[in-house]
Amino acid sequence: MSRRCELTGIAVQTGNKVSHSNRKTRTRFLPNLCQVTLISDALGRAVRLRIAAAALRTVEHRGGLDNFLLKARDGELSVGAAALKREIVKKRAETASEAKAA
Repeated sequence: MSRRCELTGIAVQTGNKVSHSNRKTRTRFLPNLCQVTLISDALGRAVRLRIAAAALRTVEHRGGLDNFLLKARDGELSVGAAALKREIVKKRAETASEAKAA
């Protein structure tokens, strides 16, 4: 399992720890990943994702998982999240056509 956020693409960064005497030591900065279960309103089911804590705050700010995925670019989403986005777009198109027909 890679250390990468499924929604934002945040991954491991490398850099230097710098001491008071200015000695440099290579280090890895790991993202704060959390295993969460989010509810998709369009699909009506729960989805388990491994996302960064900052991404979780962004999901809540944008109004839920569906709105976050619709605004997100496909390049930064994981394969599973991109498939989920396609399902949501398809479901919304179906409900819009049903509402238009009625």
